[in-house]
Amino acid sequence: MICFLLSDFNPIQLFGKTREVTAKSHTPTHRRLSLGRATANDTGISHSLFILLGIPGLEDQHPVASLLFFISYLVALLGNSLLIFIIITERSLHEPMYLFLCMLAVTDLILSTTTVPKALAIFWFHAGAMSLDGCVTQIFVIHATFITESGIVLAMAFDWYVAICDPLHYTAVLSHAVIIKIGLAVGLRSFCVILPDVFLVKRLPFCCSNLLPHTYCEHIAVAKFACADIHVSVWYGLSVLLSTVVLNALLFLVSYSVILVIFMFYLPGIFTIITQWFGHHVLLHTHILLPNGCMLAPPVLNPIIYGIKTRQIQECVLSTLSSQWK
Repeated sequence: MICFLLSDFNPIQLFGKTREVTAKSHTPTHRRLSLGRATANDTGISHSLFILLGIPGLEDQHPVASLLFFISYLVALLGNSLLIFIIITERSLHEPMYLFLCMLAVTDLILSTTTVPKALAIFWFHAGAMSLDGCVTQIFVIHATFITESGIVLAMAFDWYVAICDPLHYTAVLSHAVIIKIGLAVGLRSFCVILPDVFLVKRLPFCCSNLLPHTYCEHIAVAKFACADIHVSVWYGLSVLLSTVVLNALLFLVSYSVILVIFMFYLPGIFTIITQWFGHHVLLHTHILLPNGCMLAPPVLNPIIYGIKTRQIQECVLSTLSSQWK
C-alpha cells in the first residue's frame, strides 16, 4: 500500500526543469502538446484525458519490461486460477485457511488484471490514453484490492492464532458463516476507506500537464497534476497508509509467512518513500519501477509461496495434473 499512496509524484513539481526536459526528450512529438505546466487562468479547461507514458527514460527498454510484465501476469493468472480451482473443487480444502487463500488469490487476480494489461498496451502499442473516469476506476480498484489483501492476511493470521491457541474450538470459532462475514467485512472496509479517493480526485480541476510518467493511474500521482489545493488528498492518503501499516505490523508476532508477505509489500515502498524525501537526484524511472515491483510481486509470489508450503495443496495439484495427462 505504501507504494501506491506516496511513491508517485509529479516530476515537474519535485525535480524542476531537469525532469521536465527529460520527460520531453523521451516523449514523442505528438504527445508534447500538454507537457508544459499551465494554470486555470491560462486555459480555463480541465483535462478529461490522461496519457500514461510507461517508464520515461527507459523507452528503449520497454520491450524487456513488457516481457517481464507479461511473464509475471501469466504466472499470476495461471497460479492464482489453479489455486482457486483446486480449493473450490476439493471438498477436503473447504477449511478456513484454504478459503482465505482462495480470497487472496481472487484479490491478486483482480489486482493483476486491473494494471498489467494496460501497462502492456503502453509498452507494445503506445496506447497510454485513459479517460479521467478510467483513471478514477483504476485508482479505486488498485487501492481497494491492496486494502482487501491486507484484511485477508489479517484474517489468515487470526486463523493461525485460533488453530494454535484454541484448537478445540477452532471449527466453532471459524465456521463457514463466520468466514463469510469476515469476507464481507473486509470488502466493505476496503470500499468505505477507498471511496473518498474517488471523490477527492473527481472534484479536482486538471488544467496542468495530462502526461503521467507511469504505467498506471494512482491517486496522489494524478492529484498532483491538478491546479487546486490537494492537501486533503495528501493527508487522507497518509492516514490510510499509516493505519494500514500499523495494522499489519501487529502481524509480525503471528507467523513467519506473514512477515514474508509484509516484507514483499512494504520494504520496497519504504525505500521508495526514503528516496522520494531525501533522494531528489534519484532517476525518475527508479521511482516508477519500485511501485511496479510492489504491484507485480504479490500476485506472482503468493500462489508459489502457499503452494510450496502447503502439502495438501501440493497433493491436490499433482492429482489434478496427473488426471489430466491420463
